[in-house]
Amino acid sequence: MINDMHFMHPGLLWLLLLLIPLIVWYVLKQNHNDATLRLPTTQAFDNMPRSWKEWMRHVLFALQVLSLTCLVIILARPQSSNSWSNTDIEGTDIVLSLDVSGSMLAKDFKPNRLEAAKDVASNFVSNRTSDNIGLVIFAGEAFTQVPMTNDIATLVNHIGELQIGMLEDGTAVGDGIATAINRIKDGKAKSKSIILLTDGSNNTGVVGPLTAAKIAAKYGIKVYAIGVGTMGEALYPAMDIGGQITYTRQKVEIDEKSLQEIATTTGGKYFRATSKNVLKDIFAEIDQLEKTRMDVQRHSQMSDNYQPWAVALLLMLTICAIIRYTVLRTIP
Repeated sequence: MINDMHFMHPGLLWLLLLLIPLIVWYVLKQNHNDATLRLPTTQAFDNMPRSWKEWMRHVLFALQVLSLTCLVIILARPQSSNSWSNTDIEGTDIVLSLDVSGSMLAKDFKPNRLEAAKDVASNFVSNRTSDNIGLVIFAGEAFTQVPMTNDIATLVNHIGELQIGMLEDGTAVGDGIATAINRIKDGKAKSKSIILLTDGSNNTGVVGPLTAAKIAAKYGIKVYAIGVGTMGEALYPAMDIGGQITYTRQKVEIDEKSLQEIATTTGGKYFRATSKNVLKDIFAEIDQLEKTRMDVQRHSQMSDNYQPWAVALLLMLTICAIIRYTVLRTIP
């Protein structure tokens, strides 16, 4: 632990130089500070001892000088802080590639797949404070919602604002991976990974999912693929004639074989999320897999440290007052 003390207004400490002429003035004044009395000779007083009260005058001046010193230091506002000094942090580069197609409104997750994914992803991001993280969304096309950043608050806000309909509908899994690769491939971190979350099969886009996976492997980027959807049937959204969304029960179909190949090709891992709790567990496992060994450097908040000087000032002013009005009291 390193204890650090400094002044918020160090320039005020130059005022202490004013004490030098004050001390010089006091020394010179002593030669003319005694009462005079004309006598033919002072021989009778040669062996008289000096009174202790004479020395108290010097003590009084010393206390006054120290009081002014304390006052200047208080005005300069001394502060202290404690810091733990450790080694540098080496973070990880991660891109979240999230499916925002219409089927993500399916209600096999509460309240739906998209909202569950947003909640879990936000919690995941909030705990990765030393990483650079980006956000890509895809449906019928892919789009970079947030470039690589360590601004966790901004990233969480953007995740919370995701909605169905932001992109043309469809499921372009390959484009979602390819766009994420473009965001992450030039990062400086040794570990790079893409978390791909989708609930369907690739049915559109420019780049095929396996082609994108091979490109990711070439750059040393791992893909953690997550298939979202319960086993069996789920309530899927559908648009009726009046333009209103209704829900019909349909069989859940996820191209797990393709997602497994993507993960295997890149050295990542495939997961199947059948509920929000399972999705939380999956993100927790990925969090452990992508942990980077690091030492965190922590700094405590600054705290004012003028209190000892204020107590000393009050004490010396009190002593000065006692001396002046008792021992060195003057008679008018």
